[in-house]
Amino acid sequence: MEANTPNFNIEEIMKKPLSYLKGIGAVREKLFHRLGIFNIGELVSYFPREYEDRNNIKKINELQDDEKCAFEGQISSRVTEHRPKRGLTISKLVIKDETGSITASWFNQPYIGNVFKPGEKYVFFGKIARKFNTLEIQNPIYEKAGEEKNMCRIVPVYPSTMDLSQNVIRAAVRSAMDAVGSNIEESLPVSIKERYKLPEINYAYSNIHFPISFEDFKNARYRLVFEELFFMQIGLLSLKTALTKEHTGINFIKDDNRMDAFIKALPFSLTGAQENVFNEIKRDMESNKVMNRLVQGDVGSGKTVVAALTLYKAVLSGYQGALMVPTEILAGQHYLTLSSLFKGFDVNVALLTGSKTAKEKREIIEKLKNGEIHILIGTHALLEDKVEFKSLGLVITDEQHRFGVRQRAVLSKKGNDPDVLVMTATPIPRTLALILYGDLDISIINELPPGRKPVKTYAVDNRMRQRIYDFIRKKVKEGRQVYMVCPLVEESEEISARAASELAENIARNDFKDLRVGLVHGKMKPKDKEAVMDSFVKGNLDILVSTTVIEVGVNVPNATVMVVENSERFGLSQLHQLRGRVGRGDKESFCILFNEGKGPVAKERMKVMEKTNDGFVISEKDLELRGPGEFFGTRQHGLPELRIANLYKDMEILKIAQEAAVNLINEDPKLVSDENIRIKMAVKEKFSGKLEGLSFL
Repeated sequence: MEANTPNFNIEEIMKKPLSYLKGIGAVREKLFHRLGIFNIGELVSYFPREYEDRNNIKKINELQDDEKCAFEGQISSRVTEHRPKRGLTISKLVIKDETGSITASWFNQPYIGNVFKPGEKYVFFGKIARKFNTLEIQNPIYEKAGEEKNMCRIVPVYPSTMDLSQNVIRAAVRSAMDAVGSNIEESLPVSIKERYKLPEINYAYSNIHFPISFEDFKNARYRLVFEELFFMQIGLLSLKTALTKEHTGINFIKDDNRMDAFIKALPFSLTGAQENVFNEIKRDMESNKVMNRLVQGDVGSGKTVVAALTLYKAVLSGYQGALMVPTEILAGQHYLTLSSLFKGFDVNVALLTGSKTAKEKREIIEKLKNGEIHILIGTHALLEDKVEFKSLGLVITDEQHRFGVRQRAVLSKKGNDPDVLVMTATPIPRTLALILYGDLDISIINELPPGRKPVKTYAVDNRMRQRIYDFIRKKVKEGRQVYMVCPLVEESEEISARAASELAENIARNDFKDLRVGLVHGKMKPKDKEAVMDSFVKGNLDILVSTTVIEVGVNVPNATVMVVENSERFGLSQLHQLRGRVGRGDKESFCILFNEGKGPVAKERMKVMEKTNDGFVISEKDLELRGPGEFFGTRQHGLPELRIANLYKDMEILKIAQEAAVNLINEDPKLVSDENIRIKMAVKEKFSGKLEGLSFL
């Protein structure tokens, strides 16, 4: 059916499977499925990751070393083949124009010999290399002069899988765009488009995929980034409005005397930052609004104590508190810490995890229901239907990036609009935190307790391995423990990173056969994983080889050495989290980063780790070097996935979009006006299924 015919239905077209498009059979359709693309609408919204400017055709003598560009030339030699080693074929030919010559090489593409004939003219595109006085280009893209489809234009480059070529993706996208025509429905009202100088939606889609000029591309991208961030902000602001304005929170009582007595009994003094954050929490709790606050503090900044103060305030007012954490070991550690802090203060703390027996679970649930338990600490087990509180007044989630908005909501529904406190040791730049946690107020613990020594960090390569292993042995002899972290569980053919299982077996048999070596990774059964971790916590293992499952929370003060294999494969924020597993006692601690990365970015990242222990500085650098996708996946928050916006590069657009969203929600909180209805529908669709259990808008 042609676009723009009377019976044309854009919604139906967008939902059609990819097989509807010419050139996409069952095999290709499956390859697109691997990219998460199942219908025409998803293909149209599959945006390029970069662009190649094949518009500017250069003369051969104008080509510069290390630049990517296009040139036209005549084939001036036959294709020659070389086989320098088994499994490698190099096909070469010489290309000339009136200004000079260049040699082109293709690797393992023997059919090249049948493609080119001397005297024919072609347009080539690729990366130029100048060696001494000669020019070379490897594996260039080529098209016959006068028959160009992907030359003499700005060409999109899409994220892809190994078996799906760029030409196939481009052809599929072009076919999808033809099927859709200029019928994509506008979701922004005229007033917003005019106020923020945004182009029309069909222009934006056309020029994000196949831009006529870079100016058109910039305009198109601005429009799509603005819209994506604007919708996200509308969703979060509506959620915040629903949580605060429509619900009256609990007025927790002021009981400064008993609270002061508890603070005085602590085995240490609060830092100024802890006091400031707790005062912000107190103000929230004593008001009649529902508290929704994020507390971020770097590794070791003392968030647990702030949680203890908050929980005690809830108990003093006659309410129960819940603390949910991602792992059983972390839950157990919090249970021991809080039980110790509340000793003598008539607070009953209980622990509920998946490994408890059915009888133990029944007893805890019964006591919780009748109010005998004041504070319940646990894992996802807290979310089970049978877990009922008598009067839940406070919900705390630790390591928020391991839980989604939905889980927070499920736990909150076990009380009558309880206050919510979210804690994370993943330092997030404040501007980004405002976006990711648009539904939360933010507090930052930006001060470490006195006496906490910074972890000494060294980036090394494999030449230092024996020396590092000698250092590990020395530290174990002194009675210390060691973490060794790998990026993978099993060796992969495609990725040469050292696998945790291989490393554990290797060092247990060879380098450290006289030491006690344990292995823990994400593919183990939870009970087996917990048993190994517990053994390490109790000091029954000298070395723990692990994947990143130890990134969060575990507190082993006796562990003073962290070794990270293939550190170039981790993000800076992740490395910082891993480093935070050591230096938790009063002993000097060390972080050794084995780095195989050779490029300038890899070197810069290692320098950052060596120079600073400040998580906020590191998170800013991480965003700058890697972008936010890996740094802090929005999927874990229950937020819509960002398809085009980059939260670091697009910070200015983000601020404008946030301002636009705030203005709109202030003018029309429920988005009921005629021109805002479409925004409401678009936001609902984007947040669909992601904020389950919460009704907003």
